[in-house]
Amino acid sequence: MGILWVALWLVFYQDLRHSDDEESPLFFSKYVNTNVRWTEFISHWSLWAIYVAHFTMNWSSYIIMHWLPTYLARSLGANKEDISLTAVPYFVNSLFGMAAGHLADSLITRKWTVLSVRRLMTCLGLLGPGIFLLCFCAVNNLVFAVIFVSLSMGLSACNSAGHLSNHADVTPNHAGITFAVSNTIATIPGILCGPLTAELVTQSHGRWFPVFVLAAGFNFVGAIVYHSQSSASQIL
Repeated sequence: MGILWVALWLVFYQDLRHSDDEESPLFFSKYVNTNVRWTEFISHWSLWAIYVAHFTMNWSSYIIMHWLPTYLARSLGANKEDISLTAVPYFVNSLFGMAAGHLADSLITRKWTVLSVRRLMTCLGLLGPGIFLLCFCAVNNLVFAVIFVSLSMGLSACNSAGHLSNHADVTPNHAGITFAVSNTIATIPGILCGPLTAELVTQSHGRWFPVFVLAAGFNFVGAIVYHSQSSASQIL
């Protein structure tokens, strides 16, 4: 599949850069600073906005990844055949991811600022999943639960055109490093959310509501931090 995808990309990719493009900073860095201290990668609020958004996005994603089959089976009585429905959210996520990229590009060509697009897509990718996670844990119907969790995972894909793309705006010459820092921080939920979820469910006598409220709360906080502190101007 990877080889096929690369082949399709080579055939259909088009370079949209133009020399007179007002949005050229989206593609080219204004200046190159090779003398960057490692502390610089954790010294700017615009970078921490990305790191926090990535952390909160992954917390919800790991909750679904780790616990969705267990939740459907124990709380909604899903059988072995029904568990196959856990693939639906990831299919929806792929579709939304492609649509989000096209939407972001379309808004930029319509003279939206890059920062406005990044904030819009990140808010959609954090607030939307948070709301639908709350809806997901509030229903007792398997079909509605799958629909809500699919919408949650689908909207989460909007982050790909939001904070996940913001690295190239703020640190175009060091985006690989800042993404590595961000991804390292965002891996912490993968370590913590499993045992913490088990503890929350145990302490609440089998209730899952606290688990999804916590995940939604993280998403809401991440959206607020990113919207208030993010930038699309080059800092490194």
